[in-house]
Amino acid sequence: MALELAVAVASGQPCLGRFAVPLPGPVLLFAAEDAPLQVKSRLESLAGARNADFDSLDVRLILENSLRLDSTLDLKRLHHTLQKHQPKLLVLDPYVRLQRADENDAREVSAILSALRELSRTFHTAVVLVHHARKNAAQLPGQALRGSGDFWAWGDSNLYLMRRRKELLLTIEHRAAPSPEPMSLQLLAPQNPHHAEQHPVCLQVCDAASPPPASTPLSERILAHLHRFGPTPHRGLRSALRVRDSSLSEALRTLEANGQLVRSPEGWSLVSAL
Repeated sequence: MALELAVAVASGQPCLGRFAVPLPGPVLLFAAEDAPLQVKSRLESLAGARNADFDSLDVRLILENSLRLDSTLDLKRLHHTLQKHQPKLLVLDPYVRLQRADENDAREVSAILSALRELSRTFHTAVVLVHHARKNAAQLPGQALRGSGDFWAWGDSNLYLMRRRKELLLTIEHRAAPSPEPMSLQLLAPQNPHHAEQHPVCLQVCDAASPPPASTPLSERILAHLHRFGPTPHRGLRSALRVRDSSLSEALRTLEANGQLVRSPEGWSLVSAL
């Protein structure tokens, strides 16, 4: 997803083939876990999928062996690099490889994130920081991020990509704008490796069927939501279905008594999904 954003900003082509890029420009990228040739190959594939000219794609790789966001020296070097290249977007992937601080220590995490915020404001550069979620997290997406809650609070826009049942689910949160409904993504890849140039690997937004209308019985709407999105906490159901807490609680109790739902640490689930 981070490389998809990089290609979109550098090329001006719509992100995921759908979301417009009003201010394209150079991208600076540090991929701590991938070799430069691997990154180049993925960027070339994504550029092909988005009808972007790879040879003119302005994505600039930081080729240092390491970049430490908790190092004063490395932050100074990153400052000079941003000053020189003036990118529209800086991608840092992933956070766990970019520091040695305790990610559960709010003070240490806050210092690192504050430094990134200062760089962003100084150079008018958007920063994408890739961070992992806890495995088998029971919380809503923003609460499932590993470590300190500062990660969730820091982002102006947070994108969460997770696997739910048989689909990839992209959830987006904005600090100062309404959040869209979660959307399903599909990974498109050629079945025959020899066709990779004609059909490059990319993510595609799935146009799912519309949710049941409000006139549909609440029990059916609950079952439809859980079938599509998998285990969901009570608060998540209430937000998605936009119903009164008392009505939702009553419907959930009825479905549970009928043997259609079960409650687990992850939230409410269909019995057939267990």
